[in-house]
Amino acid sequence: MPTSGAEDKRLFLLDAFALIYRAYFSFIRAPRVNSNGLNTSAAFGFTLTLLDLIKRENPTHIAVVFDTAAPTERHETLLEYKANREEMPDDIRSNLPYIRRIIEAFNIPILESDGYEADDVIGTLAWKAAKESYTTFMVTPDKDFGQLVTDKVLMYKPGRGGAPPEVLGPKEICDRWDLESTDQVKDILGLMGDAVDNIPGIPGIGEKTAMKLVKQFGSLEGVIENVEQLKGKQKENVIAFAEQGRMSKMLATILVDAPVELDHTALHLDPPDHAKILEVFSELEFRNLTNRVLGGDPEPVASNGKSARKAAFANPAQVDLFGTSVDGEGNVELTEMRTIGTVEHDYTLVGSDEACADLLEALRSRERFCFDTETTGTDARTAELVGLAFSWKANEGYFVPVPADKGEAQRIMDLFKPVLEDPAIGKVAQNAKYDLVVLRNHGVEVQGTLFDTMIAHYLLRPDLRHGMDFLAETELNYRPVSIETLIGPKGKNQKSMRDVPVELVKEYAAEDADVTWQLHERFEPRLADEEVTDLFTNVEMPLVRVLADMESEGVRIDTDALRAFGQELGADLLRLQEEIHAACGVDFNIDSPKQLGDVLFETLKLGGDKPKKTRTGQYQTSEDILQAMSGEHPVIPMILDYRSLRKLKGTYVDTLPAAVDPRTGRVHTNYLQAVAATGRLASNEPNLQNIPIRTAKGREIRKAFVPRDAEHQLLSADYSQIELRIIAHMSGDANMLEAFRNGLDIHAATAAKVFGVGIGEVSRDQRSKAKAVNFGIAYGQGAFGLAQNLGIPRSEAKSIIDDYFAQFPGVRGYMDEMIAYCRSNGYVRTLMGRRRYLPDITSGNNTVRAQAERIAINAPMQGSAADIIKVAMVRIHDRIKKDGMRSRLLLQVHDELVFDAHNDEAQVLKAMVKETMEGAMSLDVPLVVDISLGKNWLEAH
Repeated sequence: MPTSGAEDKRLFLLDAFALIYRAYFSFIRAPRVNSNGLNTSAAFGFTLTLLDLIKRENPTHIAVVFDTAAPTERHETLLEYKANREEMPDDIRSNLPYIRRIIEAFNIPILESDGYEADDVIGTLAWKAAKESYTTFMVTPDKDFGQLVTDKVLMYKPGRGGAPPEVLGPKEICDRWDLESTDQVKDILGLMGDAVDNIPGIPGIGEKTAMKLVKQFGSLEGVIENVEQLKGKQKENVIAFAEQGRMSKMLATILVDAPVELDHTALHLDPPDHAKILEVFSELEFRNLTNRVLGGDPEPVASNGKSARKAAFANPAQVDLFGTSVDGEGNVELTEMRTIGTVEHDYTLVGSDEACADLLEALRSRERFCFDTETTGTDARTAELVGLAFSWKANEGYFVPVPADKGEAQRIMDLFKPVLEDPAIGKVAQNAKYDLVVLRNHGVEVQGTLFDTMIAHYLLRPDLRHGMDFLAETELNYRPVSIETLIGPKGKNQKSMRDVPVELVKEYAAEDADVTWQLHERFEPRLADEEVTDLFTNVEMPLVRVLADMESEGVRIDTDALRAFGQELGADLLRLQEEIHAACGVDFNIDSPKQLGDVLFETLKLGGDKPKKTRTGQYQTSEDILQAMSGEHPVIPMILDYRSLRKLKGTYVDTLPAAVDPRTGRVHTNYLQAVAATGRLASNEPNLQNIPIRTAKGREIRKAFVPRDAEHQLLSADYSQIELRIIAHMSGDANMLEAFRNGLDIHAATAAKVFGVGIGEVSRDQRSKAKAVNFGIAYGQGAFGLAQNLGIPRSEAKSIIDDYFAQFPGVRGYMDEMIAYCRSNGYVRTLMGRRRYLPDITSGNNTVRAQAERIAINAPMQGSAADIIKVAMVRIHDRIKKDGMRSRLLLQVHDELVFDAHNDEAQVLKAMVKETMEGAMSLDVPLVVDISLGKNWLEAH
């Protein structure tokens, strides 16, 4: 970055945790561990980032900004704020003291402020510095910082793979989001929300729609004020969720008034303290890095001028954060990441019939080959095919372009259809389900044994990411060509793959196939080593085809019924609003936390002498606060009901009709097979795993899920208490085994044992408590959690748990055994061998270790339940196809399967499904399935 003179003041503010996490995960494949067993990856990588920045940019002023553990106003405004964030890895936590010492050794100030995020501290200092003629660089990859960018406040994104850093000014930010002003970034974030930080936004508005609306109306408030210009569901959502949108914008807004001062002297970059560097580097065993930073003279540099700064940082490690090698001392050091420009490769464009014939001959001679599709979009059901890529040898690949002309495209597909449908030839792919659906829409049903590298890695390391770029970097030390280099960054100017020159597409597509082939060669022996080949081959791979069929099939929604129910809920909300206003004696906006707080705590004087407030003085009105006050005033239960109905209406009733595909009249969810570390399936677009069932109003939504036509009905098959049955099997507890073998109500049987009464004498309250214990134990719940759950004193909860273990000692033994096994091996296993790695099981932090212990108890049971229903799905799907049935599997929701049952086959299907599900695995207790038919999902369930 050029500088204009020694008088320039350039302040660099580093977003500590963003850079620390980035450094840590760069070593996830080959972590640095010193002789004491300490994983030093985070500290080492962060140090390299710091040194590279100082040498490259020669800043005059610098600081590293940390978050604190104290909650912020954002947490008080939205209880769920950042609730999706995973617990900090213990290996990062253990490095934090060393990282702080390294920063201090370099004489760089550490800044933090309780009640404020690092973003707010950076934002405040950046704006203060701009007023005093500094140019400030916010060193972070976080897109939210775009809202602060001006000519004097810039974003600085450290480069990857040896690439230079990216500096973003107003033009770059505005071009990225198609904005008039960078200040509008927070309007886009308010509309679209942020899944990472659990900011809800306005339902139905994604990034592209948010950009369009902000461009049209200028701001989130402008969208709300001009809502009458919107149409359909979008208009309904903006009206219903206006307050949520305002709150989301507030949550996404970086503050510029945090209580921090711009201390010119403290921020000035002075030479490092070599003695302190030597001390901390020696503890961490950064021998190579010590030599590079300190050379042969560890004495401090006397001068503290600009030349001294440059001399002090003259020899930082000239390495890339995302590659590794081993130096002469046996230490893992970072090296240049390999790319398409540094690796010799042979990628061929197959552009003629003669070339196609040669490629097809080669493919037919293979026992297995890798294939990949290039398309115009990410929705497999609507994307157009741009080309096919193939590979069966490292660093070699072939690309067959498929033109937009449908006739010519079909001619090419007809050429490759036989080899793709050949069941004798195995097929390798990354995220194969996508490719199967794309090719099905182009007349090809891919056959042959599948090997999906994404799913393979999911079995090998379920807690990590499984995208191809991540796998290439961490497994192959290779950075693939970024899609953005071909079609540009996301935004209105992003091109379609169809618009990219074919030579560039060839390199990109053939590289994808080549990388995927190499990943498959790497993963296949590891699956065998970790004893999950059978699970991969016979369960997960066949399931890919099952899920592809389910997604294509979709499920019919009665949109008229949902709209009618929405009107009913609207009337209920209006009635509740009037009742709440009457009970409070004042009209106010119930959806406004501020107005609600003022009414409850000032007008009605509820909440005692000192009701909780946010940092800005606003009263807290989160659900847990209101639940605790439910006995203070009749209006509190009304408000809780109001919020429940508002969520029901906005999250499900108003949004599901918009998810219906107009071409099919059905909802086509997307099943996620490589997301949940437990082995469970997830779904999105829309998420059908969380359709309410516990409340009467929630169950009404299931009425809207109906069969395809009058010749079908819905069949629901649900495993009964499968997790408890698995615990009984795995623990071998005699009392639990007896209860299940005798077909007893397990919760009543548990209550009878715990409370010392006959099973016929168990009260409803006793059964309820026993049920809470049964399910709580499975999730490692202790006395505190049970007391909260049941609303009883902790002493009573402890007594119940003690009595439970006295009557079911095998369960206690199982829990202890799982924890001990995990400590010895670093993982736990399901009945089918699925592994869950838990490095935090040996953490020195009690809270972190306790969480790992709870997972160690729960994961084998929950993962086994996931394995069992997957086995059932594969077998049922095969049977339906083999028997040529007209019935279809539609949905999988936790332990339940839902089918479109043809009337002529309903009873046969019912018997077959029950038999198959109950026989999916042999346990020491029977698997039991509750199964029924109905004209809608609620009736069938």
